[in-house]
Amino acid sequence: MPTSAQPPPPTPSDGSPEPVRWGFLATGKIARSVAADLALVPSSRLVAVGARRQESADAFVAEHAPGARAHGSYADLVTDPDVEVVYVASPHALHLEHARMAIEAGKHVLCEKPLTLDLPTATEMVRLAREHDVFLMEAMWTACHPVVLEVRRRLLARELGTPRQLRAELGFVVAADPDDRLLDPALGAGALLDMGIYPLTLAHLLLGEPEHLVATAALSDRGVDLDVAIAGRYPGGALATLSASMTSWSDRSAALATDRGRLELHGQFHHPEKAVFRPFRAGSTNDASGYDEPFEIHGSEPVVGRGYAHEVAEVDRCVRAGLRESPLVPHAQTLAIMAQLDDVRRQVGVTYDAT
Repeated sequence: MPTSAQPPPPTPSDGSPEPVRWGFLATGKIARSVAADLALVPSSRLVAVGARRQESADAFVAEHAPGARAHGSYADLVTDPDVEVVYVASPHALHLEHARMAIEAGKHVLCEKPLTLDLPTATEMVRLAREHDVFLMEAMWTACHPVVLEVRRRLLARELGTPRQLRAELGFVVAADPDDRLLDPALGAGALLDMGIYPLTLAHLLLGEPEHLVATAALSDRGVDLDVAIAGRYPGGALATLSASMTSWSDRSAALATDRGRLELHGQFHHPEKAVFRPFRAGSTNDASGYDEPFEIHGSEPVVGRGYAHEVAEVDRCVRAGLRESPLVPHAQTLAIMAQLDDVRRQVGVTYDAT
């Protein structure tokens, strides 16, 4: 039988809603980054942390949430009666197992990206959330980022012209032990899931669902994709070149050429500082003489923290509104991008031990 999610908390005397009460499952690097941003979100409160070892939970609480409860097991975290939303921050290969624990305990879930290792397991997680009537969202902060949202709005309104060519790249040198999760096939290692999901997501957000993807990759001797390059055809004949790397220092940039000009995302494209659009005058050639005055594009709200705050705030909004999925990161979008990851992975010959 489905387990009902917690009822809404009482409303304070001033009429404002109570902060959403969060529990963090796992205490690694990404959990620390998200916790730092969550502290900047007035609608959130971190009330509990769960780790495989009590000392890890204690240390995390001491650094990020003094006064929160520290649980020495994930089972204790998901059954904590004060927790409304569980943030699953464990390695990819463990996401379904840990999300299932939270969902079956009646908790709402924000699950790190990628949601799981492949489409069948991602579909199962979505099915579980629907069966138990709880909110579920993939932690795709790019899709909640104010600058990306404003760029997408303007593109959909045809204010920037018709998209024709997108380039996006993300990469950095991974210097880690062979058993690190980024290099361990048992944990879903590789550039594709950790980095490639971002250019694929950006293309999906700005161009739509791809009609065709072609991929190639350089693999390690353990079959881990170290470098991936993808070419895609999108609706209306738009094209994209997308890449991810664990062996090189990419500039982590993205640019979109339209029939009216060129858009660049400044800073790292998956959480940009701003966008700049440089129009070209009609009939001009591709040199400085054809430029019109460029203009900056900012979000409808300032970027908070590193940018994770916006996905946290979106979860809070949805939970308090009684939604079971976010319109910014809907289940269908998450599953569509997971299918793209599966397609690329098949093309480059990567398999995971857990699937």
